[in-house]
Amino acid sequence: MTMGYNLLVIGSNPRQSFSIDTGPHEACGIFGIYSHTEDIARITFFGLFALQHRGQESTGIATSNGSEIRVHARMGLVSQVFDEKTLKRLKGHIAIGHNRYSTTGSSRRHNAQPIVVNDGYNEIALSHNGNIANSEALRLELESQGYVFNTTTDSEIIGYLILSAPHQEWPQKIRYAMHRLQGAYSLAIMTRNQLFAMRDPYGVRPLCIGQINGKSYVVASESCALDHIGARFIREIEPGEIVSIGDDGVDSDKEQSDKRAFCIFEYIYFARPDSLINNRLVYHARQAMGEKLAEEHPADADIVVGVPESATPAGAGYSLRSGIPPATGLIKNRYMGRTFIEPTQRLRELGVKLKFNPLQPVLEGKRVVLVDDSIVRGTTTPQVIKLLKKAGAKEVHMRVCAPPICHPCFFGVDMANRWELLAARKSVEEIRQFIGADSLGYLSVKGLVEAVGLPKELFCLACFTGEYALPVQLEMDKLAFEARGGKPAKSKPQCMAVKDSLPLF
Repeated sequence: MTMGYNLLVIGSNPRQSFSIDTGPHEACGIFGIYSHTEDIARITFFGLFALQHRGQESTGIATSNGSEIRVHARMGLVSQVFDEKTLKRLKGHIAIGHNRYSTTGSSRRHNAQPIVVNDGYNEIALSHNGNIANSEALRLELESQGYVFNTTTDSEIIGYLILSAPHQEWPQKIRYAMHRLQGAYSLAIMTRNQLFAMRDPYGVRPLCIGQINGKSYVVASESCALDHIGARFIREIEPGEIVSIGDDGVDSDKEQSDKRAFCIFEYIYFARPDSLINNRLVYHARQAMGEKLAEEHPADADIVVGVPESATPAGAGYSLRSGIPPATGLIKNRYMGRTFIEPTQRLRELGVKLKFNPLQPVLEGKRVVLVDDSIVRGTTTPQVIKLLKKAGAKEVHMRVCAPPICHPCFFGVDMANRWELLAARKSVEEIRQFIGADSLGYLSVKGLVEAVGLPKELFCLACFTGEYALPVQLEMDKLAFEARGGKPAKSKPQCMAVKDSLPLF
């Protein structure tokens, strides 16, 4: 997708930023390790480095040596926040880490994770990937019990919910929280002596477990993080499962659920192409999406250009199935994701040209099939097409791996409000005219599922169909707690009528 990017300026105003922001932002990345033999802070650093694509607003590492928990979390990229001196201070045998893109709570330092919470007796740190749909009601309940919140995230709510559980043992306390939570949550949780990993019963977000040298255990959002640190992939943590890791090894507590709602956008965009999810390599799934697009929406063209980098495999698939030669027509400035330097007004006006540069000799006089992973707000796509035509492309035929996105996401993706979604307001033909393409073809829901190669019942397709797996608020504002001065609304949230919704656990 022609994803947006932020040039974030850290200064007197922590929310000041330059943005060409168009699409859904990455889900967060989480990592955890239990080891008496490895340099846990350093391993966590490289695990987070591999998961940087899942969140670029803030990052952090928390460690435990058995008696105390230490945390270092700041705004910025992994390479900006940590240095040798900082890592040496993070000692212990357990660590968890987090890369954040905010979906509940603003992008501020006090919302950076891992979050540490305590009730005077117990203390835990947690890293969260997802979004809690009933967070406002839970926060109001916990505040009435005397819990004081230091952040405006739903992740802190999870922490206090675990501490408030009427049980003594940690697995039971965590299971109690799972029964109360509604929404998406993959979690790495650290006590002073144990590491826990859990996925919500719907399995919305990915989470896997691996092993280093047969002695140390790691958990991560994606298997690519295991590859980077030399860990052996064991398996994915199952929906509704709580994995406990300690000196006695690994234990698992599973609770079955008949409903699945894995976010299919992990295959379309979020996950790295070298990750294995549900035993399916993401690269192969994206290549198959391009092949399906060529079947459903053929084009009379000279070259196929995949928008780098998420649509590159799909572009290869389209070329393979159509027989139209592939070409590198756009060069991406892959280091433009974040900077602490504010651009001049002239550079602001360059817009998308800061991110992509067209190769005029490749494009000139050519009929181009442009393959992208999705169109969300439609802010950047017209600029990319204009860029290609200005570089000499004779025609631009747009092909999109995701079906039209007509509904917002409430489960850990900061996508857009419904009124901001282009496909919720315009027909395909109207979108074609709006973006300036010579033709436009979206992959069908059926074609998308077939390309991924897994049963349709496994996925959440709500952003395409509007059929949510569980009740959600009509419009969940990620800055809602800030808007109320940190206080949730006292009125009961309205919910959408949805199909196949499950009762609260």
